[in-house]
Amino acid sequence: MKRLTFLLAFMLFAFLGMAQEEQAIKWYTFEEATALNKENPKMVIVDVYTDWCGWCKKMDKETFTDAEVISYLNDHFYAVKLDAENNGKKFEFKGEEYTEASMARAMRVSSYPNFVIIDSTMENITQLPGYRKPEAFIKDLKTTIQRFGKD
Repeated sequence: MKRLTFLLAFMLFAFLGMAQEEQAIKWYTFEEATALNKENPKMVIVDVYTDWCGWCKKMDKETFTDAEVISYLNDHFYAVKLDAENNGKKFEFKGEEYTEASMARAMRVSSYPNFVIIDSTMENITQLPGYRKPEAFIKDLKTTIQRFGKD
């Protein structure tokens, strides 16, 4: 009986863990998003942030934990987080070498948070600067896809 109880408890925790895992945005590195886009083209959304940005933290806490936002981003975009002040690790994009900070400058981001939308051909198409509540964020993403996307 103890064995059965243990097995049921284990299965319950495993199921809850999987359900929780599905309720998070799949964040990729720039390199991962580029590689995935080659296999299955879709838009990329780059969340350009800084560690000191209060509005960025509010987006992480309130908007990026919303179930509808999570589902919409995971279904329609490859989501990338980019620290606008990180000069550490380098990566290559379109034959050029970048750090996260130099990529943010190349994308002409000057305020945070800022969401750079890149189309499936890996060209920057628009920016959505500033904090957004979940409903407004989804509305702006849908408008962007209608205007620029092929989804």
